[in-house]
Amino acid sequence: MLTRRERIRTATTAEIKDVARQQLVAGGPAAISLRAIGREMGMTAPALYRYFPSLDALVADLTEDLYHELTAAIEAAKRPEEPPLEQLVAMARAFRAWSLAHPSEFGLMFGNPVPGVVRFEEECQGPDHAGARFGAPFLEAFGALMCSRAGTDGPGLTEDQVAQFTANSGVALPPPVVHAYLAAWARLYGLVALEVFGHMRWAMDDTSALFEVELATFVQELG
Repeated sequence: MLTRRERIRTATTAEIKDVARQQLVAGGPAAISLRAIGREMGMTAPALYRYFPSLDALVADLTEDLYHELTAAIEAAKRPEEPPLEQLVAMARAFRAWSLAHPSEFGLMFGNPVPGVVRFEEECQGPDHAGARFGAPFLEAFGALMCSRAGTDGPGLTEDQVAQFTANSGVALPPPVVHAYLAAWARLYGLVALEVFGHMRWAMDDTSALFEVELATFVQELG
């Protein structure tokens, strides 16, 4: 059981991150400010530094929370009883839905990295990191799909690259499967990022049909 002091600290830490997220949504990553958070909460800057030693530390912590939130949304869409390919489709849709509903958060996590996000990404060196946990449901289903097939020959990566991927993800896969997984992620991320950042508006207002066509093509290629 937490002490009263610990409960107060936990609640204050959560409030600081809530205000930081509000600033993010209102004005993007550049709008996050410890001084502005202090004004909003009626706290002095020295008091805030007892919770977060720097703005970068706050942004890194907020980014971790967002990855946990996104991961929960993806895992909720995954149905263990379904075939791996259907799981991948459901999770891809969940990733897109969360991203479109939270464009500012997506921009912080997957856009041009600010120092706090760089710090978060540099710490992604094991399967317990929030970034690796985000990829784990996709990787599990993709690995089950690809490794169940006889043919895994094809373009791969170097031994060092595969070793780094294995260490960070905690999953050992043949090099061609790692290559295929990364290519599939780049494809999913690229299409969603184009939507979130508004770079498809020149072509169409509603890109839902295009996304579904891409999913169908992906299924056809792997099915």
